[in-house]
Amino acid sequence: MNLFKKILVLSFPLSLIACATPPPENPENICDIFFENRDWYSASKEMNQRWGTPIHVPMAMMYQESSFIHDAAPPMEYFWFIPIGRVSSAYGYAQAQDATWDDYQRETGNNWSDRDDFDDAIDFMGWFTSKTNKINGISKWDAYGQYLNYHEGWTGYKKKSYNKKPWLLKVSRKVDTRARQYATQLKGCEENLDSSWLWRLFYT
Repeated sequence: MNLFKKILVLSFPLSLIACATPPPENPENICDIFFENRDWYSASKEMNQRWGTPIHVPMAMMYQESSFIHDAAPPMEYFWFIPIGRVSSAYGYAQAQDATWDDYQRETGNNWSDRDDFDDAIDFMGWFTSKTNKINGISKWDAYGQYLNYHEGWTGYKKKSYNKKPWLLKVSRKVDTRARQYATQLKGCEENLDSSWLWRLFYT
């Protein structure tokens, strides 16, 4: 391997790290999130148009799941001091597990999708919430019910496994409250976000 190829191989992982989008500075405000990352808004709009899920619902769920950290993962399990693997296979913005992500890729044909890519993660959540609506009849606007399905799975929700988890019911209410907050905030900035770059250049 010549010197150029060696440099390229060594620098490639660093370039990936450099391209990773950091978490938003103010995740409590969806307007600030989208003004900081306008491509996230574009991806969220596409998700809404494709799956019919309002933007504020998966965004509130994503905040709860990963705090918008692209490579978020569950804690490592240890045997004494020896790491033996993650608690689960959940990974990325949406904390999607391997099997569910595989189902998403197979059903949508989005085979090149990555869980640490926001565009793919938000589309995955749109797909999941749409299926939750079809399978368990939960409204796409119902952040509380959608999050319970997201955490317990469609079968678990049908069996009402969440009733044995008071902490989960509390978290789901928190997600619902944040979703309502996001919805109110988004109404105040959506017109600006939808405006053209030229309008923003001269009037903001």
